[in-house]
Amino acid sequence: MNLLKQLAYRRQSPPKILATGFLLLIIIGTFALMLPWSTTVPISWLEAIFTATSAVTVTGLAVVDTGSVFTLFGQTILMILIQVGGLGLMTFAVMSILLLGKKIGMKERLIIQESLNQNSMGGVVRLIRRLFYFAITCELVATVILAFKWVPEHGLGFGLFTSLFHSISAFNNAGFSLWSNSLSDYVGSPLINVIITLLFITGGIGFTVIYELIERKKFHQYSLHTKVMLLGTLALNILATFAFFLLEFQNSATLADLPLNEQLWGSFFQGVSPRTAGFNTLDYAAMQDSTLIFTMLMMFIGAGSASTASGIKLTTFIIIILAVYSYARGQNEVQLLRYRIPREIVHRSLSIMVISLLFLISAIFCLSISESLPIFALAFESFSAFGTVGLSLGITSELTSVGKLIIMVLMFIGRVGPLTIAFALSRAKSPLVSYPKGHIFTG
Repeated sequence: MNLLKQLAYRRQSPPKILATGFLLLIIIGTFALMLPWSTTVPISWLEAIFTATSAVTVTGLAVVDTGSVFTLFGQTILMILIQVGGLGLMTFAVMSILLLGKKIGMKERLIIQESLNQNSMGGVVRLIRRLFYFAITCELVATVILAFKWVPEHGLGFGLFTSLFHSISAFNNAGFSLWSNSLSDYVGSPLINVIITLLFITGGIGFTVIYELIERKKFHQYSLHTKVMLLGTLALNILATFAFFLLEFQNSATLADLPLNEQLWGSFFQGVSPRTAGFNTLDYAAMQDSTLIFTMLMMFIGAGSASTASGIKLTTFIIIILAVYSYARGQNEVQLLRYRIPREIVHRSLSIMVISLLFLISAIFCLSISESLPIFALAFESFSAFGTVGLSLGITSELTSVGKLIIMVLMFIGRVGPLTIAFALSRAKSPLVSYPKGHIFTG
């Protein structure tokens, strides 16, 4: 136990190592994208580091067109950055160590525990191994299925590459597409809608949940976290689909002029995509303000903990709602599915939300000073960056250098996690003095 404490509170703590690892990957990716054979036309250093940050943080916001500006080599670099950033640095580090026949030490297990947001180190190596093979299998199977659609349209070579690129981008919730209008040409395609959404829902549901689904076959055997994620994801996706349809079905710029089947597919895709996937089959710049506000809420919530997605996480949002409900009813405990939620989890959830809102409000405030763009579009861009979603109202390339830097910081914070950033910048210290209780009026 003493050894664990010493490792956890060393100068290079697991949160610091994770944050530093992502930063180094962004730097490496930037230099790779600046290579002359990575682009068809020269790009600036700022454009390169923005693109690398967006890829590593699996966001999808772009200041240059991915399909036309980057060569096949450059797009392959983006795929690698998305894969490593999505599955996590530690996943690839551990797999490399295992392939070399070496053992995983205590320090490495602590970092893995932190990266996967696990409560203990037990079984973390086996968890990573299973998840790595599962992710690769999902992406390859999806590539084969998507190839049936895109090989006839684009030829064997580019069709297979397109299928692989979008499979990796979708599973890792990156939202990068080789087309400037994302997947808008396939708004009514059942195959594209089903495969892409299955990929980013699977990738965003959380590695722990995936592991339990593989290991355990019956619902009653699942942990509380897995049950909440499955039920919460299903409920929120249904709610978001109906909400999008009701808000947009009279908008001629989005749903109104489409056949009914395409209206339903479009509502489903746009309903589930904002929780960090970043793909779109309809133009967000043409949507109602009410739809965009709802989308910002979905981007803020995000998907599952320890997944390829970001946001404050669905479980965090559910805990906060239940905490408010319990307080309104005069209850001292938060209950969920006949379980009592510990206070430290409630406090952690509230901390995550408050820190996240502070980051977002600060970013929007700074953008309102540095940019001469509509505040609503800046707010949407900020929520998209923090949630590492990648949806935009088309202003990303119009941002000033300062604006791009602010969005980059938001993407980095959104991927690494607000609490991880806070822990990485500070050391936990036990108070030396216990003060008397004080009372203050609130509300």
